[in-house]
Amino acid sequence: MILGIDVGGTHTDAVLVRNFQLIRKAKVLTNPANIMASLLEAAQKLISDENINNIDRIVLSTTISTNAIVQDKTNRVAMVLLSGPGLSPETLDLGKDVYFAGGYVNHRGIPVKNVNSRQINEISGEIAQNQIRHIGIVGKFSSRNPQQEIDAAELLRDDSRHISLGHTLSGQLNFPRRIATTYLNAAIQDIYQGFVQDVQKFIEKIGANIPVYILKADGGTILIDKSMECPVQTIHSGPAAGIMGVLATARMKEDAVALDIGGTTTDISVFADGVPLLEPSGVAINGRKTLIRGLYTKSIGVGGDSVVKVENGDLLIGPQREGSAAALGGPVPTPTDAMIVEGIVDFGDRQKARDAIAPLAKMLHMDVQDAAQAIVKKMAALISDHVRQILAEINNKPVYTIHELLEGKIIQPKILYVAGGPAAVAPFIAENLGYPYSIPDHSEVSNALGVALARTTAEVTILADTEKRELIISEDGRVQSIPRSFALADAVEVGKTTLREKAAGMGARPEEIIMEVTESQEFNMVRDFYTTGKNIRVKVQIKPGLISAGAERVNDA
Repeated sequence: MILGIDVGGTHTDAVLVRNFQLIRKAKVLTNPANIMASLLEAAQKLISDENINNIDRIVLSTTISTNAIVQDKTNRVAMVLLSGPGLSPETLDLGKDVYFAGGYVNHRGIPVKNVNSRQINEISGEIAQNQIRHIGIVGKFSSRNPQQEIDAAELLRDDSRHISLGHTLSGQLNFPRRIATTYLNAAIQDIYQGFVQDVQKFIEKIGANIPVYILKADGGTILIDKSMECPVQTIHSGPAAGIMGVLATARMKEDAVALDIGGTTTDISVFADGVPLLEPSGVAINGRKTLIRGLYTKSIGVGGDSVVKVENGDLLIGPQREGSAAALGGPVPTPTDAMIVEGIVDFGDRQKARDAIAPLAKMLHMDVQDAAQAIVKKMAALISDHVRQILAEINNKPVYTIHELLEGKIIQPKILYVAGGPAAVAPFIAENLGYPYSIPDHSEVSNALGVALARTTAEVTILADTEKRELIISEDGRVQSIPRSFALADAVEVGKTTLREKAAGMGARPEEIIMEVTESQEFNMVRDFYTTGKNIRVKVQIKPGLISAGAERVNDA
């Protein structure tokens, strides 16, 4: 059995899955001040009369990292950059705690200038004086030779500090994105560690010895203990859960749009021929572009619990949320109250909902029923407008799915999938967009279901230089010797072997390790008209997706 839990900003949803079939589900309010209590409450609803030893694994998704970044509740971070020549520091817009240090490797990973230990020690003193405990170190071409990042880290290290190294988080080039990725990894370390500690207390409370996984931005899982090394991988974990939930509950083969409508936000995702889109360069969050591989999703501040108000005669919804719907004891009118008044959903205190909407109706010169209808239609129109904008944005650039680049693909959705508590607004959104809708089975907990059935994912980047007789496994920082005869096929084999070992260490089972080569390039290096060696680059990944037979069987539950 698998216990899947989606820790959202408003609700914590949980499902129990046996043999790929959902057998129980639960929804409780999230207590942001005590995540452990929310996890425990949700789990106890599902496993009270089950033998806990029958559970093979627990998989979680969380908005904790994303929310910390968006709300600017992060650690202060000192960034130490080995930037070398060619890029003006002023273009990086890095803030005040940035230190530029000597040390540089070129694009082939050959050291040009060594790290200056005296300079690093001076920087260490300044960091200590400013009482900064979190440090990020990034060298411009460190993915092609990580040694200078490692050397700087040794000089800066002490027991009170946490250090994030750029080369461990991505094997890709793009110096500004590498800086942003490393910065965010350091910035959320403390809050993410607090979340992991809550999860560990939860496991102790239920008295289980079960492997626990967390969902990453690419829709794949990683053992939660391993995720402590790279918490930045968990940004967009919540929206990724929504996409995996659609895969788990909808038999989809066509172009489609999916909406996950929560209490605070609506997450919008797009599918090409039934396959989720991927952010090819890395996800962006709060204005920072990263190298974190992630599923394509956009969040907007419109949800079932969004504040509804009237200003200058106009009806406004969100992005603020001040609690539950008035019908459930909340302080302000919300779209959920409007849906209750309209009879679209049947829960809560209908009179409280009417009382909350009445002042708005008066300002709009309407009766309560008409005002409620106007709120529902306004919510649908806001979401529909954002869907159109996102489709226009996607169709103006190359389309990447989790499997491939679709050259010249124009996405023309044939259906709208809607999940989440306020999914009952789906008919109004579909009418605006002009195509049919579907609310899949178990839509109110589909995120937790997608989390439960997600497979472990990972990627590795292999760089080989036969002139130097050297191979680098970028993300691990490992360097090994190779013969001059080393070829592209050899690099692919090293990549697959390394990835298989890495995935196993992250908790993947052998049958879930489905690998694909996403990049393979080989260039001759020429000097004085003679070929002196080959430069080889290979990237291998485990495809994001569901564990065996998940999507088909859940629908039969």
